[in-house]
Amino acid sequence: MDKVLLPDEEITARLAKLPGWEREGDTITRSFGIRYHGGVALIVNVADAERLVGHHADIDLRWDHVRFRITTHDAGHRLTAADFDLAARIDRIAAAHQAQPHNP
Repeated sequence: MDKVLLPDEEITARLAKLPGWEREGDTITRSFGIRYHGGVALIVNVADAERLVGHHADIDLRWDHVRFRITTHDAGHRLTAADFDLAARIDRIAAAHQAQPHNP
């Protein structure tokens, strides 16, 4: 996993390639609208992908949506390339589960 901290310009450029993801300090976040049991299945698939790449999101499951929050914990809770790679993986998995954009 790449733990090199990204400068603000690089973070902005990478976010532009991931519609729906937003920066909140040193994290990126996105919510997907999906009913509870579908959200559980989505989380299980994301967890499998996270295990393979050795990088994990903080996940918040609610009855009608799932929120992912990503930062590189072992790089001082800062943003690295690994965060954006995981975000792209989550987007693909969410699309496969037909999760919709969710605006909290």
